[in-house]
Amino acid sequence: MSIWRLLKLEVRDAFTNMAIDEAIMKARIEEEMPNTIRFYRWKPSAVSIGRFQDLFQETQVENCKKHGVDVVRRISGGGAVYHDCDGEITYSVVVSEKDLGSDDVVGGYHLICSGLVEAAKTLGVRADFNLGDPKHCPNLTISGRKLSGSAQCRKRGVLLQHGSFLLDLDLEKMFTFLRVQWAQNLTDVLNIAEKKLTSIKQELGSTVSTEEACQALVTGFQRALNIQLIEGELTSYEQDLAEKLRREKFATDNWNFKGKV
Repeated sequence: MSIWRLLKLEVRDAFTNMAIDEAIMKARIEEEMPNTIRFYRWKPSAVSIGRFQDLFQETQVENCKKHGVDVVRRISGGGAVYHDCDGEITYSVVVSEKDLGSDDVVGGYHLICSGLVEAAKTLGVRADFNLGDPKHCPNLTISGRKLSGSAQCRKRGVLLQHGSFLLDLDLEKMFTFLRVQWAQNLTDVLNIAEKKLTSIKQELGSTVSTEEACQALVTGFQRALNIQLIEGELTSYEQDLAEKLRREKFATDNWNFKGKV
């Protein structure tokens, strides 16, 4: 059983969260740190868009500005996601493809999402891995409704996969900030979204604490990946690199609006 680093739940702004994920990935590529699983939340709430998306097509930018919701571009693919400061836990996994035992995209998703399946089971919910389709990344569903969406980035033999684990869900708030091109109004979106998305609270009919959910995720990843997670901290190298990435990349309009550094 291999030992991985666990970075306990932290609350950060969108630009810092994305900078830390990339800093960990760069450090892993340079073999400065072990495989790592990290949990975090977003404060203020935020919208993240995929690496190659058009921010204005995916996000209601003016609503985000009005309500103080951050908007950030990820280095991973996938679609636009609303990250509520209270309603989700975000996880990130940084691992060498060799240690994961898969250099196949879907295989990597399946292995990591197995940890989410086990976490949901620990909380009393049966979830399934969904292969997705050409327009949607593989994800976690309950009776066809998405509980967790994920996205990947791969560089020089290292995989970063990060994604949401929905504890609660406010669809009206979500689609105040996400833009849906085909919708005529918010009601159109909500009628469809109610059939497409779910949360732990909705499935259980009761609230699960952040602490309980994090422990379930730790248990789930350890079980699914056959690893032992040991609590650690960011190295000074990672902290310095994250600060630089936040300042020079993720907090800049050039990156978030144009996808350029």
